Amino acid sequence: MSTIKRQQIAAGNWKMNMNYNDGLALAQALVDQNPANNGAHMVLGVPFIHLKGVADIIAGADHIHLAAQNCSEHEKGAYTGQISVDMLNSVGADYVILGHSERREYNAESNALLASKTDRVLAAGLIPIFCCGEALNIREAGTQNAFVANQLQESLFHLSAEDFGKIVIAYEPIWAIGTGVTASPAQAQEMHASIRALIADQYGDEVAEATTILYGGSVKPANAVELFGQPDVDGGLVGGASLKADGFTAIYNAFPAE
Repeated sequence: MSTIKRQQIAAGNWKMNMNYNDGLALAQALVDQNPANNGAHMVLGVPFIHLKGVADIIAGADHIHLAAQNCSEHEKGAYTGQISVDMLNSVGADYVILGHSERREYNAESNALLASKTDRVLAAGLIPIFCCGEALNIREAGTQNAFVANQLQESLFHLSAEDFGKIVIAYEPIWAIGTGVTASPAQAQEMHASIRALIADQYGDEVAEATTILYGGSVKPANAVELFGQPDVDGGLVGGASLKADGFTAIYNAFPAE
């Protein structure tokens, strides 16, 4: 058994929720309720308008980090409405969520585009939280492992082992996002193990064992303990349940005790 200890992360994706003042109040409540826990990290994936305000609130909490929900593949220029990695760096972001299923679907983000965004994020010294996952029809056809493998191969496997080692993977079964349906712990573990084996084939066992893989599909306080207890599940990318301080605190505290 590997002796490598992977980083455990509870990441909240606020999506398009929370006005400015409500978002700052939520961030403050999370800071107040969550001293450091077993070395686990909390990541707040907030809308762009919240980034600087939340960064100021969490500044004294070394275990709480800031994520943007997207970035541009371009360095700068005439791209109205887009946000560059330099802008994200300037307000204290640590992570960038890339390839979320909603952006893949609503904004037609391709694997090739996400490869470019990943390169841009890494070059800026930020950490991508790279999302992958299948829709219900793919799961029903039994081709989910091959589908997810293709997403990773086309967007990430051009990276060097050193750069790939900086990536956080988030597996999000699209059929379980916002539906109230959750992949069983066994289903989550099976896919996470498949992803880790794929990484091992490409980069070797050491890189694979060190890669943090999050589960993102209707994670709630009621199921977080069992999900996070799976050997290849290193935390969660949490949607709706991250919008309430008490609920997200419970999820953050769901990691197995050392």
